[in-house]
Amino acid sequence: MKRILFAAAAILSVQVAFAQVKSPEAAKAAVEKAVAATAKAENAFAANPKKVVKFGVYLAEAKAWLDAYNAPVGNAWVGADQNQLNLLMGSVKPLSSENVELGGTSYRKDIYKNCNYYFNGNGMLAMIEITNPVYEDALDKALVAYSKAGKADTKAQKTKDICLGISDVASKYVDEAYNCYTFGDLKMASIKFEKAVEAKATAPLSEVDSTSLYNAGFTAWLAGDNDRALNFFLKCREVGYFYEDGEVYSKLGDVLLKQGKTQEGVEYLKEGFVKFPQSQSILINLINYYLTSGENTDELFVLLNKAKANDPKNASLWYVEGNTHAKLGHEEEAIAAYNEASKVDPKYEYGYVGMGVYFYEKMIAIAEEANALDYSKWREYDALIEKYYVAAEQAVEPFEKAYEISADNGLKYNVAQYLKDIYFRLRNKNEAYNVNYEKYDAIVKAGKAE
Repeated sequence: MKRILFAAAAILSVQVAFAQVKSPEAAKAAVEKAVAATAKAENAFAANPKKVVKFGVYLAEAKAWLDAYNAPVGNAWVGADQNQLNLLMGSVKPLSSENVELGGTSYRKDIYKNCNYYFNGNGMLAMIEITNPVYEDALDKALVAYSKAGKADTKAQKTKDICLGISDVASKYVDEAYNCYTFGDLKMASIKFEKAVEAKATAPLSEVDSTSLYNAGFTAWLAGDNDRALNFFLKCREVGYFYEDGEVYSKLGDVLLKQGKTQEGVEYLKEGFVKFPQSQSILINLINYYLTSGENTDELFVLLNKAKANDPKNASLWYVEGNTHAKLGHEEEAIAAYNEASKVDPKYEYGYVGMGVYFYEKMIAIAEEANALDYSKWREYDALIEKYYVAAEQAVEPFEKAYEISADNGLKYNVAQYLKDIYFRLRNKNEAYNVNYEKYDAIVKAGKAE
């Protein structure tokens, strides 16, 4: 699963190895029996309010619904070794197997009658997908039964058991949400995370599942449902959950700006920056706002200075400052900031990348200006071409340094593309430039950095 700002689940439903799981047929029969017993008890109460519906009736029903939910899974559990499962499954073999890729990760998918198992590259069961449930709404029904049990248990005799049961339901919703996310169904992932939130909030457990609350908003945000995302991020703020480096504030600002609620969005970003001055996400959103609006750009650097004072060894803040100056056309300040990024952290390649990109874009802009000139203006053309070559040569050194120190092959390949183009433009100036052009041309053609 791609990591991008996804909050890890606090709980995971893990089936105990060697536990006896009911067959789908037996589980269905047990549910019918339990539901009938509940109906009988509730009808008796309706006829005679002096008769109390015992909490054990609801607990039995809740367990029956959970057994029905688990029945298609069999004896498998997430985290099980493939060899363990083969031993437990005995003569039960998959109908078929295939290799699939989900979210950039490869899995072996074993297809059974009622579910699919997904094994990772280490042979561990990473995910279970129920394809033929005994009941579509088994978890919903189990939660209702546990809620009724809690209300009926007036003396709190089974509070612990009821709370454990509710937690189990919530964890299964979380598992389903992660599955939906992995399968790319972001809308359903958000719904499942919301169900997990509602489950944990069910009395007598009555807990706030802030992780699922954030993830419900995050998956809605990924799906482009800004109204839904805003609702959950606001709830996160209400309960005091802000995720890593105040990411909730960053998302609030982003959503509100997209909705055209500019002032409100900026205020949340400012509030977030005060609480989390180290957050680059919040800072970048603020920078983008000021750059786009053209409003009070000096405040950008006030914010950046605050961030640097809070985290003086963070080279990326100097890189952001360099980019900001570059976008505003402040060449000397941009170069100074990129240089400072490299001084703060000599192994931070982006300071060099930023400077290289700055001079490369300057080179391209000069070329476009020169090519637009009329033929009669040859003196101006020659002057621009001289500046063009100067900018090209200024881009070489920082890009070469970035290529040298970076351990990121993807970044190195991108830098190689820049260097190939620059050396191609310079290749007739001297043989060394031509040699370097051939070097980076070979890297680009190979499709990977050295």
